Amino acid sequence: MYKVMIIDDEPIIVEGLSRSVKWEKFNCEVVDTAINGVEGRELILKHKPDMLFLDICMPEMDGLTMIAALKSEFPDMQVTILTGFRDFDYAQTAIKLGVTRFLLKPSNMDEIEEAIICMADRIDTRRQEKGTKENESKAAEDHESVAGNFIVRNALNYIEEHYKEKILLSDVVEKIYVSQWHLSKLLNKETGQNFSEILNTVRIRHAEELLKDPSRHISDVSDEVGFLEVAHFSRVFKKINGISANEFRNRNTK
Repeated sequence: MYKVMIIDDEPIIVEGLSRSVKWEKFNCEVVDTAINGVEGRELILKHKPDMLFLDICMPEMDGLTMIAALKSEFPDMQVTILTGFRDFDYAQTAIKLGVTRFLLKPSNMDEIEEAIICMADRIDTRRQEKGTKENESKAAEDHESVAGNFIVRNALNYIEEHYKEKILLSDVVEKIYVSQWHLSKLLNKETGQNFSEILNTVRIRHAEELLKDPSRHISDVSDEVGFLEVAHFSRVFKKINGISANEFRNRNTK
């Protein structure tokens, strides 16, 4: 029995899909529904569905980031998009991330049933590959890699935009819909650094530019790039550059 979830901010669509599709015909069961992305994310973690029907145009939710998070953290989950968003580039990106079907609203029953059949076929293929201990398909591996890269890029962009603030790993995961453990794994895989090391590297890079201005005090630079204590800033700066902030300034100012 395949577990199915439906997430859409239009209750009439959620209700319609839940009741109008003959799920048992496809060996499926709707285990839960949600009308917003935040609630939907929590229920996905709870149920770990095999199939997901997802509206990517809901308030306070970045649809592509949500898809990337799901396909990276749950690569076996099959996702069908429901949307009124007619954008070819958007659809292409969603498919590259591993979406099974991209359905424009209103979708007819034939399209929905075809999506269910396609998702079921993909699930069965993945299960057979794992059951025979063969390697996962190249396409599945590619989707997972694209999704992981998408998540890491978004995480790095968030750090770059907020490095001056007191940000934590938990702040980043709230914006990209993955667990802290999974984001840590992806960051380390893609960059070879953990979150703190990446944040410090970004802060020190910006500090280097500020230090080239001899009128700026080192304590002010430390504060401006997000360090709470100048002593901590000095330790991190020397660890990354091999010289003190003051030595760096002397070498890089005329």
